[in-house]
Amino acid sequence: MTLTVGVLIVLVTVVGAAAQRMAGLGFALLVSPLMTLLLGGHSGVLLVNILGIVSSVLILPRVWRSIDWSMFRWLASFSVVGAALGAWLAQLLEADVMSVAVGAIVLLALGLSAVFTSERITTEPKTPRAIAGLTSGLTNALAGVGGPAVSAYAVLTRWPQVSFAATLQPYFVVTGFASAGAKLALNPTGLPDTAWWYWLIMLAAILLGIAGGEKLLRFVTPTQVRRFVIVLACAGAAATLITGLVGLLN
Repeated sequence: MTLTVGVLIVLVTVVGAAAQRMAGLGFALLVSPLMTLLLGGHSGVLLVNILGIVSSVLILPRVWRSIDWSMFRWLASFSVVGAALGAWLAQLLEADVMSVAVGAIVLLALGLSAVFTSERITTEPKTPRAIAGLTSGLTNALAGVGGPAVSAYAVLTRWPQVSFAATLQPYFVVTGFASAGAKLALNPTGLPDTAWWYWLIMLAAILLGIAGGEKLLRFVTPTQVRRFVIVLACAGAAATLITGLVGLLN
């Protein structure tokens, strides 16, 4: 890993951690496209999975009281199945093909979520939860972005932002462990080769981002944060799709 690549990864990690603290997601959405470009599809996504776990673990104590544990159990249980399936598919498909498929699926889900209204769909039905969890786990393992699938579900059902952001933290810990564990089991050499002290720098970058995100929360409303979530989800999905298309064309 060159110095330039290392610095870029640290900077985008700070921004991703800040977004994660503010909106409940955003780390992988912002970090994954750059990681994929700099480190390759498999190593980049695996690193995103691991750093995402660390970010969510550090945020978890701050949002514990707002977690919807019933929602978490449904989403997480099905996400583990999706992550196992995604890790297996990741060994069979080219990284660019995975990126195109994930980006297209997520954009479609977000587009459909904008069509429906909260009067017709609520958070009570269990089947949409299962589908959201399965899709999120699958996309997290394939491209390191599990947030857009649950974002589409949150928009579709008008899930309250505070509960949504809090519940995603233990959820991302579970999906991250499932995705990273499955990938390391199938390919133990998947992690990028870097010095031990660089991991300490990455930890400091995540802590700095979380602290910055907490300060920014004082100046924004839940509605603004929800809009930020939607923009992040669309941007992350579009970046993943474009990255894959560029790779295929080249």
